[in-house]
Formats: sequence, C-alpha cells, structure tokens
Amino acid sequence: MIKTGVIGLGDMGSGLAKNLIKNNFITYGYDLSEERLKKFSDLGGKPCSSIKEVAEQCDAVFIMVLNGDQAKQVILGDHGLALNLKNGSVIILSATIKPSEAIEINNSLTNNLISIIDSPVSGGFPKAQAGTLTLMTSGRKEDIEKFKNVLEAVATDIHIVGNIVGDGQTVKACLQSLIGSIFSATFEASVLAAKAGIKGEVLFNVFSTSNAACGVVSTALENIIDRKFFGTGSHISTMHKDLTISLDLARELGVPLHTASTAMQLFHAGKTKYPDGDNWIVTKVLEEIVGAELHR
Repeated sequence: MIKTGVIGLGDMGSGLAKNLIKNNFITYGYDLSEERLKKFSDLGGKPCSSIKEVAEQCDAVFIMVLNGDQAKQVILGDHGLALNLKNGSVIILSATIKPSEAIEINNSLTNNLISIIDSPVSGGFPKAQAGTLTLMTSGRKEDIEKFKNVLEAVATDIHIVGNIVGDGQTVKACLQSLIGSIFSATFEASVLAAKAGIKGEVLFNVFSTSNAACGVVSTALENIIDRKFFGTGSHISTMHKDLTISLDLARELGVPLHTASTAMQLFHAGKTKYPDGDNWIVTKVLEEIVGAELHR
C-alpha cells in the first residue's frame, strides 16, 4: 500500500488529507499549526513533527502551501523532501505557484530517482473537502500512471495537460485569469443591482438560469446576498496571489490581459481594505462607494 503525506493542512490541504484517509491510504501530515495537526489526527491521520519525518514515511507527498518560496523550502530545504524521500517516491505539487518556480524546483532535484508531478487544483474549499477537485496534471507519464490512484482519491477530474513540470502551473494561471475576471464582473453586477433596488434573490435566480450560469457566479452571488464575507474557505489572499501569477506570466510572454488586470485591481482593493476577508469582500468595498448593499 502506498503511504501518502500532506504538507500544509489548511482549508485545501485538510481536504486532501481527509480524502486520502477516506480512501484507506495511510496518511502522514505536517503543518506549523498545532491546531491543524490536532484536527488532522482526529481525522485518522498521522501527525509528524517535521517535513523530514513525513518524507521518511511516505511514497507520495502532496505540497499544499501558499507560494513558491514555501514550496522551495519544503522540497529543497536542508530537512526537506528532496533529501529525505526514498528512491521511487513522488512529490505532488498541488500548490499554485509560478510556472517558472515549478521548473526551477524540478531542475534543482539532484536525485533523479525522485520525481515531481505538477498538479495544481481547482474547486476551492468545498471540492477539496468533498474529494471532487479538478487537477491540471503534468509530468512523466510513468509517474502519473504509478500514482494515479492517489490522485483519484482527491479528484473527480484529472486532466493530463503536458509531460513537463510547469505545464500544470501554466494552465492554472490561465484558469485563474478567467475565474478572477468572472468573480469581478459578478461583484460589479451585484452592486449595480443593489443601487438600482433589485433584490438579491431575484438576481441569483436570473443569473443561475441564464447563459451566464456557472459555479463561479453562483457561489459568489450566494455568498454576497447572504452577506458571508468571512470564513467561507475562499480567502482573498489566495486569489490575489493567483492573479499575480497570471499577470506575471502574461508579462513574461508579452500577452495583454486587460480584464484580468482590472480584476487584480479590484482584488487588491478588497485585500487592502479587508485583509481577513474572502473573495466576496470586494463587493463590500464597491457597496461602500455607492452606498447600497445587496441582500437576499
């Protein structure tokens, strides 16, 4: 039986761990938070005191940290995964980082018998907890095939987007430029309706049955009209970071992203005014400007 590990047991990482355990994988985990480790233990996981301890126990380790610097430290640090995993093991890079950072990490592995599967995720907190994520997976075909059952434990849609580490992160950057733009358009439309005196329930019913209907719009609008701006598992700092990655990639490639750039500014405003809020908090900033709120 493959032994699995998860580094980073927050909203997303705890979902990965939950579903690995649910699918009968012996699962080890590490997080800086003692509270998260306790919750992981209550799920049936095996908490560890260090990254090194996870590496020594596991065949496949998911990385679900916030950014590229953290991923580099977890993988390439003195007590990191690269120096402590046994031969034939795999690092599943499920965090969203810059494509260039994923490539740099892969090129820095001195042990060619340890592999990386580049597999950022989409679906947010609800799908992470339900084990129904979408994966954008790239890497060596033999590695993906060997650990396919591990990936299937946390996802319902696994898209093989390339055979090079970094391809997964590139596709995720494209996806986030679209999702961030859809979010921002939804926030603006909701404020327009509020100022015009339209009820939130009316807007939700129309949007959810129109050509604009999608999970991104429905989730955003439902949280807005129920005034759920905190603690929904979609912290604004994550999308803010992801849009930064999208725009950095666009700059490197010379691609204009006019809509995503505007979305970035809206998310920047929301993060600055309400740093502890979730994505939908951007709406509240716009509502304060126009003096109207959208309620159910």
